[in-house]
This record gives sequence, structure tokens and C-alpha cells, in this order.
Amino acid sequence: MVQLLQQLITFDEFIEWLPENRRYELHEGMIVEMQPTGQHEDIAGFLTQELTLEYTRMNLPYRIPPKALVKLKDKETGYNPDLLLIDRQNIINEPLWEKKSTLIHGESIPLVIEVVSTNWRDDYGYKLMDYEAIGIGEYWIVDYLGIGGVRFIGQPKQPTLSIYQLVDGEYQVQQFRGKDRINKSTSFPELNLTAEQIFNAQR
Repeated sequence: MVQLLQQLITFDEFIEWLPENRRYELHEGMIVEMQPTGQHEDIAGFLTQELTLEYTRMNLPYRIPPKALVKLKDKETGYNPDLLLIDRQNIINEPLWEKKSTLIHGESIPLVIEVVSTNWRDDYGYKLMDYEAIGIGEYWIVDYLGIGGVRFIGQPKQPTLSIYQLVDGEYQVQQFRGKDRINKSTSFPELNLTAEQIFNAQR
């Protein structure tokens, strides 16, 4: 993750500037370039593949757009999650979708996933709070290196998949490691994967 420019900009200015071929986010008016590793991209690609198969099998009105943004209503902040699952039935309520491929309503986002590389503080910190505030029903943090803080993944540190689910407006977390089967997802209750398979990006 590399911070660009020193001056603060608005979300609208960010959208106008945003190039097609790289991944950037806007954090409180600051442009940040995302520089994922190969393993990070492999895991994100694997999850995109597996969840696409699952929502197709379940005949759900979902899509996973690779470049869509999540905008906070009261901040000059826009995130480009590693995996963003959208409910196409709610897109009609999204004022920024048609021209800016941007979502502002949690109801349009059944699930968002961040794969942790070096920026674990972002994923466990303000992204967790912001996704909760938007009202996104489910948030996965895929910490395949086990580098998150001890207060988040425990001691000894080990690869951990944390699934946060919105209950009465607040996230409650369940964690999965090793051969634990991912069977607590509200979005995909029949998903047939273990934490280990996700960390290794293969069945």
C-alpha cells in the first residue's frame, strides 16, 4: 500500500482522476495505491471463482464487479475491496452506480472480503468500522499469513479467516483455521470449503 499525493481531494475528484489499469482507494481524502502480492491475488481470484459458482448454483441475483467502489456517505473515502459481492436487485437504489460504479448502501452489498497482506491494521481497523457503519451484512478478513494483531487473531498467531456478521447493527465475529469448514456464512450457508483451502487457493 503506497500513499500518493500530499493534498486532500474529494471523492468526486478521485473518481475523475482514477486510472483504469491500477487499483487505488481514497482514505479520508488521501489517494492510496494498492499493491497486492501474487499470493494475495491468487486467493482473491480463488474466492471470486468459488463464490461465483455458488451464487450461480443458488440462482441468486449477485455479481462480483472487480473495480466497483464502496463510498462512505459522510467521508471522502472510497474502498475497492478485494471481493465485493453486489445484489443486483438493489442497484436501482444506488445513485452513483450508473456513472461511477460506486455503492453507498449496505443493502446492496451482501458480502465484502479483504485479503490481508501488509496492511492488516486497515482491514481490522477502520475498514471493519466503516463496513459496519455502512451496514454491510457480512465481512470476511482472510489473514492467510496470520499477521493480524494478537487482539484480533489470538496467540500464537496463525492463518485465520474472520467472518464478521451484522447483528443488531454491530459485527459479531467467528473465526476459522486449518481444516475448519466455512459453514457459518449467512450469504453462502452451503459453501463447501475449509479455511486451509482458501489460504492455499485450491480445493
